[in-house]
Amino acid sequence: MSNFQKLSKSFYTRSDVVQIARELLGKYLVTDIDDKITIGKIVETEAYCGQTDKACHAHLNKKTKRTKIMFEEGGVAYVYLVYGMYKLFNIVTNEYGKADAVLIRAVEPIEGIETMLERRKMEQIKNEDGSLKLKRNLTAGPGILSIAMGIELSDYGQSLRENRIWIEDRKEIIEENQIIASARVNIDYAEEDKDLPWRFRIKGNKWTSPAK
Repeated sequence: MSNFQKLSKSFYTRSDVVQIARELLGKYLVTDIDDKITIGKIVETEAYCGQTDKACHAHLNKKTKRTKIMFEEGGVAYVYLVYGMYKLFNIVTNEYGKADAVLIRAVEPIEGIETMLERRKMEQIKNEDGSLKLKRNLTAGPGILSIAMGIELSDYGQSLRENRIWIEDRKEIIEENQIIASARVNIDYAEEDKDLPWRFRIKGNKWTSPAK
């Protein structure tokens, strides 16, 4: 088990989901699944606000079988399926009854990389120095990062304060001038809200998704 501190419940239950999405950059997503630890540094996020945001699944308090977890107290996982194959990992934020969430769009692989490659069915190719040669599509994208980290639909509602999936604060500071804010991806249905600059990336990090 890691010696680093898990994010506190109070981190997740704050009211400003956009600020939380920014502050998650540089934090570390950790999974302990099937006795295999994988760790990735969060390098790209998107914020979704249930109260005001037409892109949010729970906009206008839309509570369905899929979105009901978003109305729980912040600090649990919201995992849903897209395109019939990709499981997207989101972090529920805010207090009970206010449905906000942050989509984790990309992580930089840090530990458990051989496990990630195995889960992604990618060949282990080594550089001349013996290190693994990694392609950005190992974890650069919300669907594939879930595969690499072992996150499944069954993790819907999983507490991020327990020992299966959690976020660590390793005291890495991402300065404001190192953050790129831009429009979110694939939400044309959200009308004017599709242009909100609520997608955040660490500047120059090769593990982020391509620029829009």
